[in-house]
Amino acid sequence: MARRKSGRAPGTEHALQHFKAEAMRQEGYKVDPAHPDNVKYEVAESLGVPLKHGDNGDLTAEQAGKIGGAIGGSMVREMIRQAQEKLSGRQ
Repeated sequence: MARRKSGRAPGTEHALQHFKAEAMRQEGYKVDPAHPDNVKYEVAESLGVPLKHGDNGDLTAEQAGKIGGAIGGSMVREMIRQAQEKLSGRQ
């Protein structure tokens, strides 16, 4: 199967992974700096979702959404916090 393009600007993947790791660390998850994307397995475990390495085609959309929602929600909260911090510093 061919890999999809991420649609992200070149060179941003590392920054995005770092941002995700920091957001999840602030949520109390252990994040391996060498493999920040692995936090999804800890999130899944904490939510009772049987995520495993490799094919997860047996997960329901609801289960997958719980994992993505927890990670994405944390990232959005962190983006809002950073934006508010920047705005308050300008006023």
